[in-house]
Order: sequence, then C-alpha cells, then structure tokens
Amino acid sequence: MSAKAFFDTNIFVYSLDGASAKARRCTDLIADAIATNNGVVSYQVVQEFFNVAFRRFSPPLTLPEAEHYLATTFRSLLKVHSSHALFADAVQLHQKHRLSWYDGLIVAAAIQANCSVLYTEDLQHGQKFDNLRVVNPFLSS
Repeated sequence: MSAKAFFDTNIFVYSLDGASAKARRCTDLIADAIATNNGVVSYQVVQEFFNVAFRRFSPPLTLPEAEHYLATTFRSLLKVHSSHALFADAVQLHQKHRLSWYDGLIVAAAIQANCSVLYTEDLQHGQKFDNLRVVNPFLSS
C-alpha cells in the first residue's frame, strides 16, 4: 500500500470473521497498513468496532482479546481524534453529499488525515470527495 488509506469499521469487523474471503482480504489490508504506516482510523472507528465486538460477535470479544487488538491493531492506526473542526466538516459533507451523519464523520476524518483512499463497502465504489476515493475492497475494479 503506497497511498495513505482510511479504514471504515466494517473492514475490522470482517477481518475477524473466520476464514472467509472477506476476512482474508481485510486481514491483508490491515497488515499492510500497519507495516507501511499508511493506514488511518478515527476515534469513531475504534468505538464502533468495540461496540460490535462486545455486543454482536458470537462469542463476544473478551477483555484480554480487546486489549490485545487495541494494542496490536489500532495503536498505530488511530490518527484522527474528535474535534470541533472534524464535526464542522462532517456537517458540511452530510448536507452537501446527503451522507448519513456517521458516514459524514468517516469521510471528514479521512479527508482531515489527507488520505487518498477510503476502504468501505458503505459508500459507492469509486465515489470521490475532493482527493479522496472510495474503494470497496471486495470489488475487483
């Protein structure tokens, strides 16, 4: 991975989904992001991930597993924190592009971090927001 990339929550959720093709793809993307230091997440992504991991995983993530994931995966990726500027940008994106509030926060965080790629399946593949391009990692094109 040479371009700076932002990762939406679903990438981390799928990475722990057994031996599926999606899990392998996400695990590879995350490992490359950590190895190259080109991956970015926001406070929101970490928060959403642990909400899913504790409430929807079967079985739920244990405390030691959560601490390990936080230390080994999110520690080097967490580069965007909540701020007034982030929220203001998200409000503008929400209105201008008719994004959900949470998608607006994700896009605003990716732009704030100067990412050129946003990995998610929640937005339209190929969609552009200034210099940020949405990539669904499960599509071949």
